[in-house]
Amino acid sequence: MDPIALLILGMAIVVGGILCFRLHAFLALIIAALAVAGLTRKENISQFHLDMVSIRVSPLEDAPDTVDLRPGSKQTFIPGRSVFLRPDAQGLFREIGRGQLDRAGTDNPERPGAYTITGKDHAFSLRAGDRVAHQTQYGAAMSAARKNMGERVAAGFGKTCTGIGILIAMAAIIGKCLMDSGAAERIVLGMRNALGEKHTPLAFIGSGFTLGIPVFFDTVFYLMIPLGKAMRVRTGKNYLLYVLSIVAGGTMAHSLVPPTPGPLFVAGELDVDIGLMMLAGTLVGLFTAGSGYLYALWANRRWDIPLRESAEMPREQLEAMASRDESQLPGLFFSILPILLPVVLMAGGTILDMSLNAAATPPQWLLDLKPTYKLLGNKNIAMTIAALCSLVLLARAQKASKEQIAAAIQSALASGGVIILITAAGGAFGGALRESGIAATIQQMMPETQVGLLPLAFFVTLVVRTAQGSATVAMITAVGIISPILATQALSYNPLWIALAIGCGSKPISWMNDSGFWVISRMSGLSEGEMLKTNTVMGCIMASVGLVVCMLGAMVLPLA
Repeated sequence: MDPIALLILGMAIVVGGILCFRLHAFLALIIAALAVAGLTRKENISQFHLDMVSIRVSPLEDAPDTVDLRPGSKQTFIPGRSVFLRPDAQGLFREIGRGQLDRAGTDNPERPGAYTITGKDHAFSLRAGDRVAHQTQYGAAMSAARKNMGERVAAGFGKTCTGIGILIAMAAIIGKCLMDSGAAERIVLGMRNALGEKHTPLAFIGSGFTLGIPVFFDTVFYLMIPLGKAMRVRTGKNYLLYVLSIVAGGTMAHSLVPPTPGPLFVAGELDVDIGLMMLAGTLVGLFTAGSGYLYALWANRRWDIPLRESAEMPREQLEAMASRDESQLPGLFFSILPILLPVVLMAGGTILDMSLNAAATPPQWLLDLKPTYKLLGNKNIAMTIAALCSLVLLARAQKASKEQIAAAIQSALASGGVIILITAAGGAFGGALRESGIAATIQQMMPETQVGLLPLAFFVTLVVRTAQGSATVAMITAVGIISPILATQALSYNPLWIALAIGCGSKPISWMNDSGFWVISRMSGLSEGEMLKTNTVMGCIMASVGLVVCMLGAMVLPLA
């Protein structure tokens, strides 16, 4: 079946299953993965794996049986007995011969990738465009095509779980402890007190962004909207500004900064350093949330939306919250520590590596520090340390018993487990799409410039988000289409910018098929029409600004 047809079929199953049949996202993604895997030709599967591992060959005219090899960003050359391949008229790789490939006996800096061929099984000559792979890699590619669809889908599912399972589980524990201990509320109130009541909307953006890193957006909004309503009671104005400020901060962290599931998964698929993704995601988030704030200021002046009564938050409760005694909440430093720790550990390890690579003769104390930081900066260890800190915070702040702490962990893992299942199912679906050969098909239609990959990634994510509603599912689906295109290319910029463009592409267009749309609408009291002209428009503006920032970043600060 044609790869484009398989892509359309898979997306139809995901979107139709979620919207029309009300299937859980996990089940819809798994069914789509099985359907795509079952209808993919075996030849396409072997070709995909060969394309991933085989390296382009450039014969040297002045040196017989010597070739220049330039592996792609995710490719590793294994010297030894190798298989030489040539694309036929349909672009399929065919074996043309075998031979021993070893490092050329030269230290010429102009030919760092020179290798010599010996022990040919028969006489053959190479030309530009041919490929080479170690015979074990070639055998693995052929073996992959013989696996049934269940085995291939399970392999994609397991690979994703390995990369993100522990991180999401620990993030869920951190989020639960921040909520139950009162630390999340302390962060919001601390920022408001630091900036002053006049700048409360900025405090809401900063708090929403900070809490959106370990806490899922729906939970962040549930926490913060009562504070927004309480501020409306206190000031008597600016209600829409408060609502949109909360949304601007929380939604951008949700799509740009790990360990939130979407950006975490995208970073793993594109082999982007988690610490670097945290730093750059925060930087891009400043621009996108800032543009959202400017729109919120304009919208607040244009539409004076009143505070409406709601059953879950009556006016008496809002007035009590507006005059709450803050002394019962934990301290600000200990409240924000579980969020700062993984950022410092993971991003600090990234900065340390960059400093060592940039220095001609790095100081000894930096070299001595590297093993410790490499251990503590490991994403799984850093998040586990942060989760333990959050449990201590919960125990101290609320004087919780062992049973209460156990209940909090169980509740957190129950919600986190669902996210892990959805994300891993998305990984299985993305893996099935990649094996269909969709990357090669899209690559023929993509712009010639590498910067053109950024709007392509943005647009693919936008289409999936608009069709089925979930930003996380949109990011998971889009990276499954984009990542194989990047695998065999030597990008002139860090794939980090592609990952962030995908995150920005998951912001538009929020409408009635988005669960977050209804969470914001029901909790804030905004009507559907008010949501479309405020929240939806703001999401489109933030996404567009984010794409522009990513394209400028790829050109000005490539980090290649």
